[in-house]
Amino acid sequence: MPREINAIQEDTMGRFEGKVAVVTGAGAGIGKACALAIAREGGRVVVADIDGSAASACTAQIAAEAGRALALAIDIAEAQAVAALFDTAERHFSAVDLLVNNAGAMHLTPRDGAILDLDLAVWDETMATNLRGTLLCCRQAIPGMIARGGGAIVNMSSCQGLSGDIALTSYAASKAAMNMLSASLATQYGHAQIRCNAVAPGLIMTERLLAKLDECMQRHLRRHQLLPRVGRPEDVAALVAFLLSDDAAFITGQVVCIDGGMLAHVPTYADGGNSRAARPSGETAEAAASPRC
Repeated sequence: MPREINAIQEDTMGRFEGKVAVVTGAGAGIGKACALAIAREGGRVVVADIDGSAASACTAQIAAEAGRALALAIDIAEAQAVAALFDTAERHFSAVDLLVNNAGAMHLTPRDGAILDLDLAVWDETMATNLRGTLLCCRQAIPGMIARGGGAIVNMSSCQGLSGDIALTSYAASKAAMNMLSASLATQYGHAQIRCNAVAPGLIMTERLLAKLDECMQRHLRRHQLLPRVGRPEDVAALVAFLLSDDAAFITGQVVCIDGGMLAHVPTYADGGNSRAARPSGETAEAAASPRC
């Protein structure tokens, strides 16, 4: 098995040689994992984050691994800042070939409630970052990609954008809209060899999420997954790298879930499903032991 793994790694090394990538929200979590994955395969990465120190730390890690990266502090909700981001990327490296729109207003989610309880300022700021910011980055990237004969874009959506919930109204709506933005971009610029896909993560245990979810809530969410572990940022980064690479040259306009099967089953799965058939051993015991929080 180790030999097989090494062979796979050798086959995928260097997929981004000669490519320039912009990754937003790259200071931590999924964005950082994506930036590292691209750099490890030869890409030159612009690490963009509203937290400049976090962006610099990610860039330092890339440099320590002999990669090339540039850190930039940016608020993607600001059109002039986004224009400056891509201008700096082109001057420092060259025109952008790859774009990962990962930045999001996650700090607003604790205040993002049900429709009648929702502060409209939360809605507006969420849309400004999650949706408008993604649009601004795409608008800056597309002309250069057209001039260079193509490119690839991955927009970071969420399983929240594919199903209703009792809260997170603004976040979910912004991610659902991002899915259609991705399909529209793929449709409008596919003739120019620009591919665009959205990735919809489920329970991915980033440091920020780990600090926010207590063990009881984690157990509750894991009951609804088909796989027995939570996701890791590296899981998402591997999918993003694939979609950006020529290995996915014929994939565009898709929303790809990476959720451990959370959205793949009937709603009653965690309570035994719609039949009386016994679950595989191990699952039943875990479900029985899990408190209903």
